[in-house]
Amino acid sequence: MTQIKLVVFDLDGTLLDSVPDLAIAADQAVQALGYPSVSEVEVRDYVGNGADILIGRSLSRSLEVDSSLTPELLKQARVLFDDFYQASGHKLSHLYPAVKETLEGLTQAGITVALLTNKPSKFVPEVLQQHQLTRYFKYVLGGDAFDKRKPDPIALHWLMEQEQLTAQQVLMVGDSKNDILAARNAGCYAFGLTYGYNHGEPISDSKPDFVADNVSDVLSAVGVAKQSVAGD
Repeated sequence: MTQIKLVVFDLDGTLLDSVPDLAIAADQAVQALGYPSVSEVEVRDYVGNGADILIGRSLSRSLEVDSSLTPELLKQARVLFDDFYQASGHKLSHLYPAVKETLEGLTQAGITVALLTNKPSKFVPEVLQQHQLTRYFKYVLGGDAFDKRKPDPIALHWLMEQEQLTAQQVLMVGDSKNDILAARNAGCYAFGLTYGYNHGEPISDSKPDFVADNVSDVLSAVGVAKQSVAGD
């Protein structure tokens, strides 16, 4: 894998455990509309496909969004969710182990690092700044950067065009089948992490090229020595 020139990371469930804040915002939104409360355990299964799907699942209390929910209700719920999530200050979200060590090792080795998340773009800069991750990423693409989100390959194709790279020079790192499918759809290599949010399914079921319990294993996958980062 020494030919890898670009490593693309998912955010929620891969670098950051954001569910505690997302769950509070989702619960506040659905209760404000008179719907039953949702728990953090439930929300862990609902995340990964963008905020619209998350709020639809929260209202439905199911992975399958209730078809009887009107577009007007879903839109109102999304506005409430965004407001509550913004107000949270993301205080309960935290990085997974070895995240900074991994990003530091890649950048010091001259490998370009990008972020590709289905999270709404407006929330991403604040989260990155809060956890001191901004400087590692040459590209930061949120869920509304393009008309389609992962598992569609449009964002990965755009990144390859920007860097003038082939698919064989790109590694996508994520915790869900959407990340693995996006990589497959773009022809890139896929690295699956066993923690995070994958609707209760083992990431190995999606057959990534690599499966690991710790994000730092990305370094060995691309032939980079591990770095130590103060405070990581």
